[in-house]
Amino acid sequence: MSPRGATGTKTVRGSAGEVTSLEGRGRLRRHGRSRVHRIKRGWVWNQFFVLEEYMGSEPQYVGKLHTDMDHGDNEVKYTLSGEGAGSIFTIDQITGDIHALVGLDREEKSYYTLKAQAIDINTGLPLEPESEFIIKVQDINDNEPRFSDGPYSGSVPEMSPTGTYVTQVTATDADDPTYGNSARIVYSILHGQPYFSVDPKTGVIRTALANMDREVKEQYQVLLQAKDMGGQLGGLASTTTINITLSDVNDNPPRFAKSIFHLRVPESASVGSAVGRIRAHDLDAGSNANVDYAIVPGDEGNMFDIISDDQSQEGVVVLKKTLDYETKKSYTFKVEASNAQLDSRFLHLGPFKDSATVKVSVLDVEEPPVFTTTSYSMDVYEDTPPGTIIGSVTAHDLDASSSAVRYSLEWHTESDSCFDIDTVEGTISTNEYLDRETAVQHNITVVATKV
Repeated sequence: MSPRGATGTKTVRGSAGEVTSLEGRGRLRRHGRSRVHRIKRGWVWNQFFVLEEYMGSEPQYVGKLHTDMDHGDNEVKYTLSGEGAGSIFTIDQITGDIHALVGLDREEKSYYTLKAQAIDINTGLPLEPESEFIIKVQDINDNEPRFSDGPYSGSVPEMSPTGTYVTQVTATDADDPTYGNSARIVYSILHGQPYFSVDPKTGVIRTALANMDREVKEQYQVLLQAKDMGGQLGGLASTTTINITLSDVNDNPPRFAKSIFHLRVPESASVGSAVGRIRAHDLDAGSNANVDYAIVPGDEGNMFDIISDDQSQEGVVVLKKTLDYETKKSYTFKVEASNAQLDSRFLHLGPFKDSATVKVSVLDVEEPPVFTTTSYSMDVYEDTPPGTIIGSVTAHDLDASSSAVRYSLEWHTESDSCFDIDTVEGTISTNEYLDRETAVQHNITVVATKV
């Protein structure tokens, strides 16, 4: 039994009584003798094909089974068994024609294995052994490529050369990769050029433009298409998005926003206290933007120090020595800002440091008058008449205002009332008679106050 329109070969034997009908006779001469040699007849056998997703109004014709024992006298009946027999596939018992009753989807099941047999209608006996064959569902392009995930993300260092690898995305196609171009996918970029390119076969995305600068543009969006049929017209397609970020490299030096910074500090500020903050801006990100500050030796910077604040990336100017407005009213020095980490690939872009001038103005603080000496010694005889001047004190205002000074006595004990002071001149006089036997010495406190 054989299907019509076959492509493979298979030899089938019938029963003993049928062999003769399937065999021819031939004569061969060997060693001068003739003998009868049976030549087996072969018949062609191949797998059938049925088109998937068939939408016709009539059952789809698959093929025909036939045995040489069928002489067209309706004495042979064909039967079908196996996968889908009766429900999916049917056979005309007289003609051997096979039809598919329903539409098939190759992506659900790509082939069916069935068995056919030719039976003598009169005896009900098989005319030859049962034969197995395959009906293969022939693919059509009914599935578009699909991306398993998305949107995708990728990153590439800024300033990368053309052709630098970014990422790879792949799509899959459920159609038959062994038949035609239904599952042959070609990738192309619909949006994202001229910055990026894609390998049409592998889906590998690379930079297409050299030296892209993160500080100019950091985020890019690429719209990628996957199209089957080798990208030809009529192929099915789908798209996905890839968000690409340019990661930072240290290609920018720190820069001061201005060349001169003005700071002010009161003369009374304590050593170690903060005078003010300055900042150099670095367009890079992360550790590439870390800035170290230093006072350039020389000038008048020895009065100050500068500390780098890792959080704010500012330089904190601190006082290293005490200040005196009356001695020096301002200081000028230079500060240098530099990157903590350098990338040798970009040193050719210039020095990765910058400098600025810092001017610190010392603010005058209202200070009390200062006596010419810290203590005075005066002598007076006992029984000296009240009102006798025994000495004087002098205090000066050292501030720029040079205000007038007024004097007063600060009484701590009752004996302090024995003396008086001229508030303007600072002369001290007795206020009553003194008795040496009562007190040999008197300690009095004079207060000088600015007017």
